Amino acid sequence: MTRHLQFAAAVVAALLLASPAIAGDNELSDEEKQAGWQLLFNGQDLTGWNCNNGKPIATPVEEGSLVPYKSGGYIIMHEKSFDNFVLRCDVRWEDPRCNSGIFFRVEDPKNPVNTGFEIQVMSGTGVGKHQFGAIYDLAATTKNAGKETGEWNTVEIRCYGPYINVTVNGEAVAAMNCDRFDQPGLCPDGKKHKYKLNGKPRAVKDFARAGRLGFQDHGHKVWYKNVKLLELELKQ
Repeated sequence: MTRHLQFAAAVVAALLLASPAIAGDNELSDEEKQAGWQLLFNGQDLTGWNCNNGKPIATPVEEGSLVPYKSGGYIIMHEKSFDNFVLRCDVRWEDPRCNSGIFFRVEDPKNPVNTGFEIQVMSGTGVGKHQFGAIYDLAATTKNAGKETGEWNTVEIRCYGPYINVTVNGEAVAAMNCDRFDQPGLCPDGKKHKYKLNGKPRAVKDFARAGRLGFQDHGHKVWYKNVKLLELELKQ
């Protein structure tokens, strides 16, 4: 080996040693651990998870991923409740007609549709209140940052007081201030939304600011992995 090659090899080795360790699937990096991130799914079993109806999840872990499809419930949920946080996960699908969702701040697990928020997970290239990354039926996406069917997408949801922000693959796609949704059954733009309780329209401003989170079975097979959460302290 020439001196030039020896020097180049030494530089590469030094850079590798100096570079921060990159976490593998379903692991936390040293930086994430120091920052206080929690790993909600270990990639091996269903510890900490069950169906929203209280039943065990019927589908096993597959390829290091949670699979809501045919789980035995509408949502597979984490056992803990969270209020202010950043939730990050990776998701992919193989069916070009994919439909699923990421639920959070669910007040009543037996009625997740009307007592919590959902980030839409689906295939396609459209934008709107029912497209990938939208805060379902409440805040439309400004762009579609999803990848091709079969590829992994990273979704990040930030909840801080009344504010909810969503990024897909590093791009901001949707945001809302719950306090602006102060009229029962209506969005700030005057359009109706679906949320009701005991048959009566709800004001989103009155939704619980803490609750359960999980992934929806909407009849299509979807894989979720690298489910991580950073709790945030709400400053008064």
